[in-house]
Amino acid sequence: MATIDLIVLGILKKEPMSAYDIQKLVEYRNISKWVKISTPSIYKKTIQLEQKGLIKGSIVKEGKMPEKVIYSLTEAGEKAFEKLMFDISSEPIHIFLDFNAVIVNLDSLPLEKKKMCIDSIQEKIKELKSYLEQNIREKENVPEIPATGMAVLQQQFVLVEAIETWIDSVKQWGVSQSLCKPSN
Repeated sequence: MATIDLIVLGILKKEPMSAYDIQKLVEYRNISKWVKISTPSIYKKTIQLEQKGLIKGSIVKEGKMPEKVIYSLTEAGEKAFEKLMFDISSEPIHIFLDFNAVIVNLDSLPLEKKKMCIDSIQEKIKELKSYLEQNIREKENVPEIPATGMAVLQQQFVLVEAIETWIDSVKQWGVSQSLCKPSN
């Protein structure tokens, strides 16, 4: 099972809800900013988890609204949730940063284009930092925001600050070590 399984099971452990509500909660909590998860994957995952017997769906009709399926954890889902928590927390930590694919290939670009790539990454990191600062400010005094959610935002902010420092060192190293020398 994957991280998305843990996200869906964890949300349903707190309260039963529809796939649509799960997707909205993922959007609201900005989970897709720090875990690769998409709207279609949530819908697909709820179907898969139900087929495995980890969640069960009940059709509910409220007033004049159309019917919807509300999912809840089964006993097997509770056990799977706990197993995933321990399995994933005891795995080696991997930090995948897509822009590292650019960094490892910088030597294949001419000087000006190398600088443009690094500048672009630096700009995107600044945008992310600004977004995180605003998000933290908006949510830090909201009682319904879980402390664990705030901890992830703080973690992401610290990581962004470290990446900013690292980018500065890449730029300095690149100049002094001729990282930015013309390619062949």
